[in-house]
Amino acid sequence: MSAPKELKSFSREDVAVHNRDGDLWIIIDSKVYDISRFKNLHPGGASVFDEEVAGQDATEAFYGLHRHEVLTRPQYARLQIGTIKGEQPVIYDRIPGEVSKVPYAEPTWLSAGYHSPYFKESHRRLQQAVRKFVDDFVWPDAQAREADGKRPSQSVIDKMAELNLHAMRMGPGKHLKGLKLMGGIVTPEEFDYFHELIITQEIVRCGARGYGDGLNAGAVIGLPPVLNFGSPEVQAKVLPDVFSGQKFICLAISEAHAGSDVTGLQTTAVKTEDGKYWIVNGTKKWITNGTFTTGCKTEDGFTVILIERGEGVETKHVKTSYSPTAGTAYVTFDNVKVPVENTLGEEGMGIFVMLSNFNHERWVMCCSSARSQRLIVEECLKWTQQRKAFGKPLNSQAVIRSKLAAMIARAESVQNWLENITYQMCNMSYKQQASKLAGQIAFLKTYSTRCAQETARDAVQIFGGRGITQSGMGQFIEHYHRTAPFDALLGGAEDVLADLGVRQATRGMPANSRL
Repeated sequence: MSAPKELKSFSREDVAVHNRDGDLWIIIDSKVYDISRFKNLHPGGASVFDEEVAGQDATEAFYGLHRHEVLTRPQYARLQIGTIKGEQPVIYDRIPGEVSKVPYAEPTWLSAGYHSPYFKESHRRLQQAVRKFVDDFVWPDAQAREADGKRPSQSVIDKMAELNLHAMRMGPGKHLKGLKLMGGIVTPEEFDYFHELIITQEIVRCGARGYGDGLNAGAVIGLPPVLNFGSPEVQAKVLPDVFSGQKFICLAISEAHAGSDVTGLQTTAVKTEDGKYWIVNGTKKWITNGTFTTGCKTEDGFTVILIERGEGVETKHVKTSYSPTAGTAYVTFDNVKVPVENTLGEEGMGIFVMLSNFNHERWVMCCSSARSQRLIVEECLKWTQQRKAFGKPLNSQAVIRSKLAAMIARAESVQNWLENITYQMCNMSYKQQASKLAGQIAFLKTYSTRCAQETARDAVQIFGGRGITQSGMGQFIEHYHRTAPFDALLGGAEDVLADLGVRQATRGMPANSRL
């Protein structure tokens, strides 16, 4: 490895004389760059280096066009030849594990000077460790995989397994017993839903929605039925491989003919004459690949069966506006032979298996939606501070501040409602959650995804053309605007969930209630 280049100190007057073609220097945040040879290679053309920039401080012009990370790329960082005497950089490189100081970029409990009745010291320790891990390993892989469309790197999945992150993403429970969680930062006994919320929200910060689903997220909704309804033999066969990241699992419910209406599914499972096997036939669509926790029509009704990859199981990639990194697939079951022991719950009682799973599934989606909205709030607050229009920052315009206010209010309300529901989950049994929180979580899921789509639209308006460009300043805005509608469909369409919440409320109406 070559020694670091020695940087010299210059005065602003020294830089000013290097202002012509073939001898061109600029200043960005007290750093001096020699762009003499780079000028004609600049992707945006050489004309941007006009006389107002040549030999001058180009900080404002640079940050009006580029993200800070551009300066950290090796091909551009090597253009730096020195610094300005007596001056220090104001803009710092992103520090892995750091909590953002941008207002409303973090949940209140993480913001300096604020308090929370929910989060304890173990939660704060876990947050710091998971954020550092995500920044070091998940974030860079997420950006690379979103760019090339490939699935998350196995190396990242393996590192997560070493810390038992895959197991922790299933929430609290007996499956954590005896495991060393995140290097011992939190014990299995004290691990609760707030710890799980933290893990989910920290992963979401990578700003790559499809990658997040590809990062074994299918297990978050596909594995709980195995944990709660699978036989000890099935659990022993499946859990170690999923927790170690060697195999993937997902929930296979949706079909081309039925989605929210699970009773309308057409995939069938018929027992062999000896009663030892199911023969499964049918198709599933918009599935995230792996081993399949599958909803089937059986003689006695709706049954959930664990179907492993093997003879008769085929998958085909489904192209969507979402993200190829998620691995969205069309699944075909053609006379697939499955041991009856792979039945999850009682035969014909699959609706109860699914209903018990929906609460946790939708809650996890709310965790993701709440945190992803903050990423957009932070992007917009930064952009409107540095972008100039009509000679002033964008945030000097009342119409822009109005959009920011609405975005912030939505993010805060979603997070606070989410924390309240999470507290109820921590203090209720699984059965109580099913009866008390199904409507609450359904309402929150509907509200959060509607908020997300409004925020996505506002963000595009704030960023303008950059908000629909898949690289550069607006890359996270474009991605969010493109993928946010997907969250409105996962776990049940918004209108279906809103109706579920109202129906649960009407069932609880006192018989003697009158105006």
